[in-house]
Order: sequence, then structure tokens, then C-alpha cells
Amino acid sequence: MKHILICAAGLAALASCAPLETYYKPGADVATVQRQTTSCEVEALAKVPASYVTRQAPPRFMPPQNLCNAAGECRAVPGYFIPGAVYEVDPNAELRQRVEVQCMADAGFVPVSIPACPSGVAKAAPPRATTTLPPLNAKSCVIRNSDGSFQIVTQG
Repeated sequence: MKHILICAAGLAALASCAPLETYYKPGADVATVQRQTTSCEVEALAKVPASYVTRQAPPRFMPPQNLCNAAGECRAVPGYFIPGAVYEVDPNAELRQRVEVQCMADAGFVPVSIPACPSGVAKAAPPRATTTLPPLNAKSCVIRNSDGSFQIVTQG
């Protein structure tokens, strides 16, 4: 259990360092962005459904070897194949993402990536959650809150 808590804390710390990938329209409510995103995700999934295909990576050949010990005694190990990993892909995923972005663009939103704020900025800012998307500029950054909300800050 302790190991799980440490891993969860590590993942939360990594998430707080990652940029915020979201859709953006100046002055839009965060709740509106979330509703519109969900609506566009559902529309994209309906138009371009998931279609998983099972694939297998090619096998790898391990060549024969002569293994010798310190006494100079050697033995031959024959070559062998390691089977390729089996995995699934959704060939529709990229098109579905484009349909989602197009739907959001039709609603006036563009995809943005807002970098995480440096720790000094994050510690100095009063804790709150952004409810309305502010104008962005090159000095804008994001603080992620522990409850899943975020705060967009423009560094002075």
C-alpha cells in the first residue's frame, strides 16, 4: 500500500510539471470549455468510431554464441527467435482527433498548450481556480491544483 501511495504522489508531481493541453477562447467559462469538449468528443466518436486492430511486431533473431568460463571451457548456444510483442492500434484515432479539433474550432475554440508555472510563481500566487479563460501571452503559465482544477497566471 505504501508503494502505491508513493507512486501516486510521484505521478501527481509529474502532472503538476506538465503543460496544460486544453481548448481556448478568451473569456470562455472553463465549464463551457469542458461541456463543449465532451460534446465534440462524443460527436467525433460517433463519426469516426474506434476500430481496434491487433498487430504483432516482427520477431527478433538472437544469433548463436559460444559461452566460455574462466577455465576456458566453452559451450555453444544455438540461435533462437524472440517472438514480437502483440499490441492493438486504433487506425481511426488520428482522424477522430482531427474531427474533434474541427468541432471545437467550429465553436470558436483553438487547442493550446500552456506551460507549467515555475515553482516560485506557483508559491507566490494566491490559491484559486480559473473559472473564466483570461487573455494569454508569452508570459502566461498554469498552476495545477490538487482538486484537478487549474489557475492560469500571467507572470509580471
